[in-house]
Amino acid sequence: MEMKVQKDSNDVFILEISGPLDLLSSNQLKEQFIKLIESKIEYLIIDLIGVSNINSPGIGALIYISSTLRKLKCPLIIVAPEGPVLSVLELTRLKNYFTVVPTVEAAMSLTACARKIKGRR
Repeated sequence: MEMKVQKDSNDVFILEISGPLDLLSSNQLKEQFIKLIESKIEYLIIDLIGVSNINSPGIGALIYISSTLRKLKCPLIIVAPEGPVLSVLELTRLKNYFTVVPTVEAAMSLTACARKIKGRR
């Protein structure tokens, strides 16, 4: 598995993952996530476009990340187009648990909307 972290000018972090999301890589994902939390993130997008397959530990890592971010009131958006990852999320009924969009552009639009709403409060 490979991971790349990007940060845009609006403090939106994009964690791009490629390869399998399995037992070994899910631990690496959690470690990277802990480093990101130390950066005081406001929005996190996990880009799973390049993920070839996902199994139980991978799903567990996503749930761990999501529940941690909910406690911090930080939105998580998962990018998963049609393919094996989206199929697993649908089969496990986790597609409704997570905010899932098909493209990074759609995820960025959601964060822009959230920032506008946050600014009005």
